Amino acid sequence: MNVEKKNIYILIFLIIILVAIIGFSKQNIVKSDITAYKERVAKLVGESKKKEVSKINKNKNIKEIYLAGGCFWGLEEYFSRIEGIEDATVGYANGNTENTSYRLLKNTMHAETVHLKYDANIISLREVLLRYFRVIDPTSVNKQGNDVGAQYRTGIYYSNDKDKNVIKEVIEQKEKELNQKVVVEVEPLRQYVLAEEYHQDYLKKNPGGYCHIDVEEADVPLIDPGKYKKPADKELRIKLTPEEYSVTQENKTESAFSNRYWDKFDSGIYVDIVTGEPLFSSRDKYESGCGWPSFSKPISNDVLTYHDDNSFNMKRIEVRSRVGDSHLGHVFDDGPKEKGGLRFCINSLSIKFIPKSQMDEKGYGYLLGYIE
Repeated sequence: MNVEKKNIYILIFLIIILVAIIGFSKQNIVKSDITAYKERVAKLVGESKKKEVSKINKNKNIKEIYLAGGCFWGLEEYFSRIEGIEDATVGYANGNTENTSYRLLKNTMHAETVHLKYDANIISLREVLLRYFRVIDPTSVNKQGNDVGAQYRTGIYYSNDKDKNVIKEVIEQKEKELNQKVVVEVEPLRQYVLAEEYHQDYLKKNPGGYCHIDVEEADVPLIDPGKYKKPADKELRIKLTPEEYSVTQENKTESAFSNRYWDKFDSGIYVDIVTGEPLFSSRDKYESGCGWPSFSKPISNDVLTYHDDNSFNMKRIEVRSRVGDSHLGHVFDDGPKEKGGLRFCINSLSIKFIPKSQMDEKGYGYLLGYIE
């Protein structure tokens, strides 16, 4: 092989390596962009406050469950803010001895645990567990946040055998969602010890104290994916208009300024036209001038998925619905700064408006506090 040919081969090899590096870098940039959007949305939704809707519940149905999720200070404070939780205390569960204390946990193998008493007429065990999974890492063994050790393991400890089926169902759903094994310990409660008094209501006594979770998540509405189902394609073609099908299932885009919701600002919520899953609130809708419905954030950070979209030689982040996997639109960085700087540009044909006056009868009454 002469020198000229050798140099050509070296040059080709270097070009291949360079292309691979650029491709890898682009992939990581996209992932970083999507992650950044998710984090910003989670922060914005967490800042929303629910307007209290008065409820009178004379007949209570008190039940209990014990949940371990890392340092119990934050988990106790988080659950104490959720409607339907009657009482939250902290203690140590499922160790090797009948007695223990904070200083002995490494030896007795108890888990820091929150004992919840909840009114099942207001919040179900399934909803409690979905709230729990929102703030823990269910794939981490003996570690949550910065806390490491068996005492910081995750666990669901039940005192009623009838709870086992609900627990199993929620865990299976979570594993399907994550496509990963959930390592949360599930056992009957044993050897529970109430924690020392200084641990009780710790973050209420010490507002600036350590907390590994975002307790503001308690203010974010829980929208249960189990309530919604995507119909089969044959049924969808009957249910949707050809234009709605084209946008939601074939990723098409409707025309600007001539769609049904771009200039609508009545009070209510916007749901996925395919499944009925709540997606956006009228509280977060604003006039952007783009000709499509624009929102500063979703009603909950759980209900959307984000995807890289490089179509039409543009680099964008596509937004789809969680359960229905409907194409909704895109999210951009040119929203109002005072609302967090995001603009969710959504196709009217992908969503359906539910007026405030109809929310109760259509099963969305629990979201009334989030539209004004």
